[in-house]
Amino acid sequence: MSLGTLRLRAIWLLAGPFLVGAHPTIPLLFLGAVLATVGIAIRAWAAGTIAKERELATTGPYAHTRNPLYLGTLMIGAGVTVGGGRWEFAMLFGFFFVFVYGRTIRGEADRLAERFGERYAAYACQVPLFVPRAVPYRPIPVPGQMNSHEGFSLVRWRKNREYEALLGVVAGFLFLAVKLLWM
Repeated sequence: MSLGTLRLRAIWLLAGPFLVGAHPTIPLLFLGAVLATVGIAIRAWAAGTIAKERELATTGPYAHTRNPLYLGTLMIGAGVTVGGGRWEFAMLFGFFFVFVYGRTIRGEADRLAERFGERYAAYACQVPLFVPRAVPYRPIPVPGQMNSHEGFSLVRWRKNREYEALLGVVAGFLFLAVKLLWM
């Protein structure tokens, strides 16, 4: 089973117990929603910037971290689990993220290094793997070499199906809000 398949299946296996065991409170729902909103914004920016499998993304959020999609995912997961009000689920998500996404991130770095060679090596030396840098990376233009897109595109965002993450987060918080009203 690939790590991508494991990521998707494990999240759905954990969703049921999380939703049943959640004990949201208004302050935790608010804090969780703020964290998840930041995560959704990071993922949206990244998904609207990257042209997957065609070029090395080095602009937009990719000028701050090599993995903004996964950084956004961490923020979303932290937000949802905080909103759920159970530290056990937050810890479980943290372990899951480090185990599964840590391997995924390293594997993607290896594939990008193989595909883009020196260009990726120069980028990787300047841009952190995960924790964002404050000042954006500015690659030195190479004549005849295609550079990454210069901005966000709603068309790319839709093509990358990022609306699915947004819908999932909204559904999760709606469920937690309804559960809070019935507790």
